[in-house]
Amino acid sequence: MKLGIIGGSGLDNPEMLLDFQEKEIDTPYGKPSSAITCGKIKNLDIELCILARHGKKHEIPPSQVNNRANIYALGKLGCEHIIATTAVGSLREEIGRGDFVILDQFIDFTKQRKETFFEKFEERKAKHTPMADPFSEFLRQKIISSCKQLGIRHHEKGTVVTIEGPRFSTRAESRMFRLFGADVINMSIAPEAILANEAAIKYAAIAMSTDYDCWLETEKPVNWEQIIETFNKNSEKMKSLLVQVIENLSKEEIQRENVEFIRSKIKTMPNWPKPGVMFRDINSLLRDKEGFEKTIEIFENRYRNQEIDVIAGIESRGFVLASIVANKLGKPLVLIRKPGKLPFETLREEYSLEYGKDAVEIQKEAVKFGDKVLIVDDLCATAGTMNAAASLIEKLGAKVVECAFVIDLPELKGSEKLKQRWKVFNIVEFEGE
Repeated sequence: MKLGIIGGSGLDNPEMLLDFQEKEIDTPYGKPSSAITCGKIKNLDIELCILARHGKKHEIPPSQVNNRANIYALGKLGCEHIIATTAVGSLREEIGRGDFVILDQFIDFTKQRKETFFEKFEERKAKHTPMADPFSEFLRQKIISSCKQLGIRHHEKGTVVTIEGPRFSTRAESRMFRLFGADVINMSIAPEAILANEAAIKYAAIAMSTDYDCWLETEKPVNWEQIIETFNKNSEKMKSLLVQVIENLSKEEIQRENVEFIRSKIKTMPNWPKPGVMFRDINSLLRDKEGFEKTIEIFENRYRNQEIDVIAGIESRGFVLASIVANKLGKPLVLIRKPGKLPFETLREEYSLEYGKDAVEIQKEAVKFGDKVLIVDDLCATAGTMNAAASLIEKLGAKVVECAFVIDLPELKGSEKLKQRWKVFNIVEFEGE
């Protein structure tokens, strides 16, 4: 993944980046605001492309920023996601100096900006870009969860009104923007968000409140020195947040690549065991050392910090997976088997098949009242076996933490049924292909 950063907030410091390069990009719309610093933060697998919105020396006034060139250049470098940082004035008393606002809406009050790449429609085909939700919810949630991880005071939603610059608002304007429903005010975000959406680049913005504009008469009206002072005081906090977001995105990207690798190791056998069935054979995955390791690693990472007392495996391939996961997590292993295969006193649960019935059993002493149990199996189809296994666990007074699978076949709606009673996790899905 390549991630564009507009604003930088110290990430372009050479000490932060490995093997960084300064790239001068030409665009049909002229030069971007600055050379773009490209590199990776140590140990993280996300390539960053960092652009200074107002120039490296902050020499470009807001209304003169070449937003089209900036967005185009980041897109040309392969960025499919952009996170912008910006200073804003607060229009709400509860948004204090130094607070972060994870914007979800904007009001565009600019008049001079070029805000479209489509100044001319080609072949009478209009380009009208939907803008109901201009900020990427995927990126917003990553930023919000990172704020929570770091304990940073933040507001999960906020509407920014973007005005022309470099002058600040009058008191009348500031009060009007409050009546419009804006929460914060700045001079940068709306044109960037519009152009990023036109370019099909996911865009999100972290706004740092530096002042109260001029609506709050108990506070001095905003001035540039005040903005710089507050921004500098909180710049390390912003940098830490960006690094945390990048770290979380890097982990997710590695997970996505691992999932695709695991998927590639699962062979499909058409028309087996009967015509029309696409059989997903996990044996080919178990034979692949790297694929098997990645599978166990995903389970281990997911459940390492969860409250789990017991791991239960369902006969037969669930035994293989559950036993290794139990060993990795240092938890006891319980076996759920077909009838007649377990000694001592057992509990039995029947379930329906396409034709007839089947059942699973568990030893009554296997789990204790109140135990938190993770149940593992290889594949979820109609989910009859897992449903019966989870019911057995609950009949013994224990709690099912989650029903975990390597493969889900969503068309058969098994996981959908399970989710009515329990949490469900799978690594890969196979639709009807």
